[in-house]
Amino acid sequence: MKTTKIAIIGIGAISGIYLENLTSLFQQVEIIGVCDLIVERAQKAVADYQIPKLYLTMEEAFADEEVEIILNLTRPYEHYAVTKAALLAGKHVYSEKPLAATLSEGEELVALAKAKQLALGGAPDTFLGAALQTCRKLIDDGFIGEVVGFHAAMLCRGHESWHPDPAFYYQFGGGPMMDMGPYYLTALTNLLGRVESVMAVAKKTFATRTITSQPQQGQTIEVDVPTYLSGILTFENGVIGNLTTTFDVVSNQQAHLEIYGSKGSLRVPDPNFFGEKIYLLRSETPEYKEIPLLFDYQENSRGLGLADMAQALKENRPIRANVSQTFHVLEVMTAFVRSSENEAKEVITSSFERAAPMKAADVLGVL
Repeated sequence: MKTTKIAIIGIGAISGIYLENLTSLFQQVEIIGVCDLIVERAQKAVADYQIPKLYLTMEEAFADEEVEIILNLTRPYEHYAVTKAALLAGKHVYSEKPLAATLSEGEELVALAKAKQLALGGAPDTFLGAALQTCRKLIDDGFIGEVVGFHAAMLCRGHESWHPDPAFYYQFGGGPMMDMGPYYLTALTNLLGRVESVMAVAKKTFATRTITSQPQQGQTIEVDVPTYLSGILTFENGVIGNLTTTFDVVSNQQAHLEIYGSKGSLRVPDPNFFGEKIYLLRSETPEYKEIPLLFDYQENSRGLGLADMAQALKENRPIRANVSQTFHVLEVMTAFVRSSENEAKEVITSSFERAAPMKAADVLGVL
């Protein structure tokens, strides 16, 4: 089997699951090199996963003629610069979320990829997993009737209690919307379609945060971004609903996502995961019933979107986790802040069409 050759830029906390899945699960891709500013991280990845090349700079990876796709796993505020440099070097790019830290950066990347005729895809790819694909089928097949609305919330007290290096979550490119919003908005758009407008409020509740996790316990973080954002979204098909993301509250149920229809309601599992439980309530039943998962990839399958992108390029078919999706999500996320600042409705201008649903795999890991 001829594989698509990948180089990874950024060997941080999220890289572990990508390294694991791209070397053991997805058979049509091959990591041939890695690069990180902290060279010891890259060296460890090379040793642990038998990766043939270690690049001392990202420019070395971009210049490697063997590399077909750059996997950008850098910190959120670095996504724009790394992706831009890779595109300018003639490489396809798949980036962790978000696409960029600002709308203007995203617009520039979309235009550059188009001008260079290069593919630009990105996370999250949890919408391709068993749970959200099953939810999409239930909605599309009319199990809750005509969709009326939704309620979604991501509630937590921040990352400084567990993350080893949490400062970037509160700096440019961070915050609960840019960090967790992509999961919720990618799920919602794949279930319901294109967002038409946003009305929202946003605030920075605490000026500073104290790190309680190791190894930086006791250090103080200056908060530069809104940490409580709440808004109403109107979809092109007329569906309305509200989404809240916050790092400011104590909650024992971080994720809530429920879709309401004319004949029933659907409890969608945490969109940060691939295969949690789904519950359906119909007018004929007195309580929610668990629905079996009908699709593949129930475990943590990060890298699935990249594997699909690689195969789509070979087959000359549309990429599922494509830049139209990541840019639409970026525009919606940044609209929350613009709406709050302007005290007005923000109209979403980007186009978006749902990707084709997943197909059953004859062999797990082969698309």
